[in-house]
Amino acid sequence: MTADLTASPAFREAMARFPSGVTIVTTVDEEGRQRGFTASSFCSVSMDPQLVLVCLATGAECHDGFERADTWLIHIAGMEHEAIVRRFAIRGADKFAGNDFTPHASGLPHLADAPVVLECRAHARYPGGDHTILVGEVVSVGLGDRAPVVYYDRTFTPARVAGRN
Repeated sequence: MTADLTASPAFREAMARFPSGVTIVTTVDEEGRQRGFTASSFCSVSMDPQLVLVCLATGAECHDGFERADTWLIHIAGMEHEAIVRRFAIRGADKFAGNDFTPHASGLPHLADAPVVLECRAHARYPGGDHTILVGEVVSVGLGDRAPVVYYDRTFTPARVAGRN
């Protein structure tokens, strides 16, 4: 069955059927305000140098902060972070409500129990339609012992990782 590729609902449905990990990206803006967003558009770009990318909607409240940020943290979320992931995806939400985040050695908001935390230094930014592609050089890696969550068909599912679940 083929769908009209110009139809936004069909494209959204197609993208929902692609399983992906989920990340929470955090920084502190020039005025010292904590900023963050949820992203499933995340991937490695290069091993040398160590580069990753994440995509941020240009209309996001935190967009200007990330446009000027020199560093950010990318947290690969676990199943236990579903409520936080959802909160960070809502425009206008108090994203840092609660005690989920503590200061990282870099001074950035840190979700300490995340399966993976990547500290990134801004490497490049590219326009990508209604998003900005943020490319970061990974300067430190934190590995936890929890499994990541997979987002598929608008549902969160624990990843089945051999020896970890």
